[in-house]
Amino acid sequence: MTAGGRLAIIFDFDGVLVNSEVIAIAELQDILRDFGIDSDWDEMIRNFLGASFDDIEAYIHRKTGSYPGNAFRETWYARLFDHYAEELTVMPGAIELLDRLDDRGVTYCIASGGSYRRLKFALDLTGLGHRFGERVFSRDSVVRGKPAPDLFLFAAEHMDIDAGIVVEDAVPGVRAAVAAGIDAIGFVGGDHLASGREEHGKQLREAGARAVVTDIRDLLKFIGPGDTTMARAEALPIANRSRRGIKV
Repeated sequence: MTAGGRLAIIFDFDGVLVNSEVIAIAELQDILRDFGIDSDWDEMIRNFLGASFDDIEAYIHRKTGSYPGNAFRETWYARLFDHYAEELTVMPGAIELLDRLDDRGVTYCIASGGSYRRLKFALDLTGLGHRFGERVFSRDSVVRGKPAPDLFLFAAEHMDIDAGIVVEDAVPGVRAAVAAGIDAIGFVGGDHLASGREEHGKQLREAGARAVVTDIRDLLKFIGPGDTTMARAEALPIANRSRRGIKV
């Protein structure tokens, strides 16, 4: 990182700031059974953690020979949001982490593969929306989702930052950060990874994560006392801030 440059923490949202992936993946597992597709939990994590709607629809097509109907997304949202309303919680330690980042003057944002619709519902429900304001970026804003770098480059451009740390629970997200030239820290503290944290952490490291944490508050170990420097892992300057892949 260059002297005087601005550092931002770029959070994935689902499975990082909110404990949502355990809900979403379980609901998707049930929906896939409606199409005659039965997958165990490890297979669901492997195939769908960090996946987009397009990825899910393409998977259903590969397995069944046909694409789901137009009502698929609306059915998914209705079922998912019902479960969110009853079960969604903020990730343990996330509020404390955001408070500490505010105290240190470190800026942060969300860059999620989820839709703005899903993000807004979850941010409003958990009360996190005011912490981020307009600093929320979705795969909806770019042509290519993760593992392409487009979303992180889009977020970096709008945040006007010189270096960043991405916090991700999914391999495609770590790969996207690496492709964008941004440091990545893997996070394996979500309930969806309870049965395989060690193995998933290994996969995140193999994808390019500099480190892996189970407690989200441990991210503070990688931010130096000067607020905009890395203590244990050098923050990478953000590469190639082109507008390639950005929807306008």
